[in-house]
Amino acid sequence: MTVPTAQAHALDRRSLHERIAADLRDEIMSGDLPPGGNLPSTAQLKARFDASNATVQKALQLLKDEQLVIGRAGAAVTVREHRQRTMRPAASLARSESGEPYRWLGQASQHGTSARITLLDVSEVRPPSDVAAALNLADGGTAQLRRQTLTIDDEPAELVMSYYPLSLARGTVLSDKRRIKGGTPTLLAELGFPPRRSVDRVSARVPTQDQHQALRLPGDLPVLHTLRVVYSDNELPVEVTVMVKAGHLYELQYEFTPE
Repeated sequence: MTVPTAQAHALDRRSLHERIAADLRDEIMSGDLPPGGNLPSTAQLKARFDASNATVQKALQLLKDEQLVIGRAGAAVTVREHRQRTMRPAASLARSESGEPYRWLGQASQHGTSARITLLDVSEVRPPSDVAAALNLADGGTAQLRRQTLTIDDEPAELVMSYYPLSLARGTVLSDKRRIKGGTPTLLAELGFPPRRSVDRVSARVPTQDQHQALRLPGDLPVLHTLRVVYSDNELPVEVTVMVKAGHLYELQYEFTPE
């Protein structure tokens, strides 16, 4: 494997231990260092990166803090099992049958995990500008916010902020501080606004203070930020959701069929 040259290092202003952790992290997430396998020894890493023992240990500590590897000083460091989860956004758009739980919960349980949704806040707010534009709100307009966290195996997986037009949400359970049985796709259909089309805009961002705390992030790693707009009949926007996940623990899988 090629190690970056000194000239390349001059363009990368991260400390050496951060650069080492970045290379190893990429190999873990790509599967070159598979779950259950050992990382190269400290001696091998020192030689590969031309680094001191202390620098290599600082790099390994970053990966331990991120829960990507486990091990102790003087012992082999091992890649943790099943750390990166694949999330399929399209699954959350499907309606649940009457009496069934929200589809996301059911899918998480099928993978042998315990999953739950915690409702944090329900309030009328002035949304961020990109959300307001997606909902076609007038300047200074407000929307119904439902803010919640999705947790898998007692680990926060996602911070979710869903916004709805007040004309749609007022007087419905969307404005109540309680869980919606079957999820919002089912409820929107029952209210006469069946989801017909969804558009996702995904980007990598530096987490805000609120996101860092809610997701219990270990450092300065980016988050996956998704802005989803759900349209009903006549291209009416009925829901805009901002979803934030830890970038080093989750990937998004989309499937497309050529036309």
